[in-house]
Amino acid sequence: MTDTEKVKFISDKFSILKSELGKVVVGQDEVIRQLLTALFARGHSLIVGVPGLAKTMMVSTLAEVLDLQFSRIQFTPDLMPSDISGTDVIEENINTGRKNFRFIKGPIFANIILADEINRTPPKTQAALLEAMQEHQITAAGKSYTLDEPFFVIGTQNPIEQEGTYPLPEAQLDRFFFQINIFYPSELEEREIVLRTTSPETTKLSRAITKDEIIDIQKFVRKIPVSASTIEYAVKLVKMTRHPDGDPEIIKWLSWGAGPRASQSLVLAGKINAALEGRFSVLKEDINAAAYPVLRHRLIINFSAEAEGVSTDDIIKNILERASLK
Repeated sequence: MTDTEKVKFISDKFSILKSELGKVVVGQDEVIRQLLTALFARGHSLIVGVPGLAKTMMVSTLAEVLDLQFSRIQFTPDLMPSDISGTDVIEENINTGRKNFRFIKGPIFANIILADEINRTPPKTQAALLEAMQEHQITAAGKSYTLDEPFFVIGTQNPIEQEGTYPLPEAQLDRFFFQINIFYPSELEEREIVLRTTSPETTKLSRAITKDEIIDIQKFVRKIPVSASTIEYAVKLVKMTRHPDGDPEIIKWLSWGAGPRASQSLVLAGKINAALEGRFSVLKEDINAAAYPVLRHRLIINFSAEAEGVSTDDIIKNILERASLK
């Protein structure tokens, strides 16, 4: 298969995946696109949205369509790291009487992990995900265990209920490829949701893509060429957020800007955006399309921004506008 044919294959698969997910998920086209972009980038996603927007259903449906093993972990204040990674148990051989340890795998051993309400568990347990997200392996009792590929962590957060939560450390936030904000549906979409969920009809989903095809796409998208000027543009967007050499109109709202991982994510997401559109070349528009989910969780706003009601999305919009003028 040539590179051009490969790009068309990715674009066609994306259309099929959207169609299958649309049988269950009403609207949320941009959310679905961003989730698939993160998956194809071999990254992870953080979904932020109020309760009742079908975040859990969307992720479980995605796993079903992708024909991947799905695991849901409900994060709670008493959740322990071993509840995620697994634990050693003592077993006794009934014939010899000898005892030995056997490792019982935890829910992290799956392809798609839904870390539901990830900010409701203490930092010690949150940190149990760090090695898995970055290295695609876990360590228990001094022994490392490789996780099956593809490995995709999707965390969810509720932005309005902060009592009893533990804000994610910046180091862990940076491990997420995208932060995907999910909003209320339109009136037309909500009517369709009510109609579907209050009728007895069941929807049958088809497996749209295999595990091996996903891994193959993850490897291929990195081969898509990017011009030096496009890379320079992505780096410029990120550098505008950094003290002390960033854009004065941007950094006045920020306590901390985005690091090099943001530049890498912008370029990789740009490659996938191009492939999803059936192109083998990355445009600035592909970088711009990834700016919001890549940057919004990597920008730490200061008190002045909070006092004046300036959000990270407002700042990113300003970044894109100012970059286009330079």
